[in-house]
Amino acid sequence: MIKIFAVVLNWNGADDTIGCVKFLKKMRLEDSQLNIVIVDNGSKPDEIEKLERLSGVTLIENKRNLGYAGGNNIGIRYALDKGADYVLIINNDTIAHENLVVRLVEAAEKDLDGGIFSPKMYFARGFEFHKNRYKKSEIGKVIWYAGGDMDWKNVYGSNHGVDEIDRGQFNKVKEIDFATGACMFIRSEMFKKVEFFDERYYLYLEDVDLSLRAKKTGYKVWFVPKATLWHKVSQSSAIGSELNDYYTTRNRLLFGIKYAPMHTKFALIKESVKLLLNGRKWQKIGVIDFYLCNFGKGSWPTRGG
Repeated sequence: MIKIFAVVLNWNGADDTIGCVKFLKKMRLEDSQLNIVIVDNGSKPDEIEKLERLSGVTLIENKRNLGYAGGNNIGIRYALDKGADYVLIINNDTIAHENLVVRLVEAAEKDLDGGIFSPKMYFARGFEFHKNRYKKSEIGKVIWYAGGDMDWKNVYGSNHGVDEIDRGQFNKVKEIDFATGACMFIRSEMFKKVEFFDERYYLYLEDVDLSLRAKKTGYKVWFVPKATLWHKVSQSSAIGSELNDYYTTRNRLLFGIKYAPMHTKFALIKESVKLLLNGRKWQKIGVIDFYLCNFGKGSWPTRGG
């Protein structure tokens, strides 16, 4: 029996989390056991009360917000302690197809060199970036992620197929640069060699960092199109928001200086000086925090967590 632990991170989003768990409980399983772990990142008391009423799940309560990386690491450690064969990291704002786990297990058991497996992801209805672009019959078939590529010249990760209608153009299993943290199916033994999410990132690029460390250790990262889910893509942390300005600016420097070619590192440093002089407020703070090594949550205000 294959032992799988699904780790769902929650921060003041109990309604979404409860919905996510509802779909996880409907998963079709073949020779597998699915255990659901909710890691709460210091939510308000009334939010935690909602989660405590859920049956058939394990609830781990953090006293403060540890970010995406730190919160998920708590769940991963719990899963490994309980003997997990695989860990499914899945955002609480996703709606999983009932075949999600079966398809991911099939792919993982077929390719033992694979460390991380990532499904095809669609925008949940009403969460598309361009809501007026699509016909009614196309809603729910708009791709958000069909694998990820790194642009090393500019140090940006990009999703394949974003905003495209799924017409079967991304139906092949393929090796990819990175798996998005919205849903990652990870072989447990990989963590012994690669370790966990790097908590210096707190939010943004920790999934790409983990994917690269996996590949450098000899594991492959795969896109599995038969596994699917829908994602309620957040608009509050979109490009141009202050949160995005801060963590993307700081973490892109951290990531780029660690992994990028030498000429790109020099370009990043040059760009950081320009941002320091002419950037938006939180871009400037992000640059300063990078050079001061103020990582983790950094200078971002508490705002309830």
